[in-house]
Amino acid sequence: MIVLVTGGARSGKSNFALKLAEKLEGKRLFLATAEALDEEMGQRIQRHRKQRGNRWDTLEEPIYLGKALRPALGLYKTIVVDCLTLWMSNLLDKYPDHDEKVMEIIDDFFSCLSEFKGTLIVISNEVGMGIVPDNKLARIYRDRLGLLNQRMAERAEKVYVLFSGIPLEVKGAKYRV
Repeated sequence: MIVLVTGGARSGKSNFALKLAEKLEGKRLFLATAEALDEEMGQRIQRHRKQRGNRWDTLEEPIYLGKALRPALGLYKTIVVDCLTLWMSNLLDKYPDHDEKVMEIIDDFFSCLSEFKGTLIVISNEVGMGIVPDNKLARIYRDRLGLLNQRMAERAEKVYVLFSGIPLEVKGAKYRV
């Protein structure tokens, strides 16, 4: 089963996804796409690791999610990917003028999803509800992430949107946390 958890920044997506995952039986993996590129981000990453504690294994991969996940697929019942938002930023930063390469990496991730028999919970920000950005890179980012979110939502059996910490189920049957 694939579950997409989306919403605005600081809307409670990660906490909701972790609670959802911790209700499920079996071994859990947290796949983090964030990189500690500055001190503040490093502190955030440390807080998140501490919050998860030893109840989770952690895999950090900023670019090649499919490649990173494949060896882990048979080892875990639940995988949380946090988050597509940073992943898209990482992809555009590494491959700014290579749309084909970005699509190849995204396609590989989606191909990998077909191989997983457990529960995959994917987190992503909803960035299309604000004003149109005033610069080209921000518009490209917003558009690409919006298309990635649409693709993930189409693939997911359940989709939640969080508003101020309150989940609203927009696709699938009720999943209680």
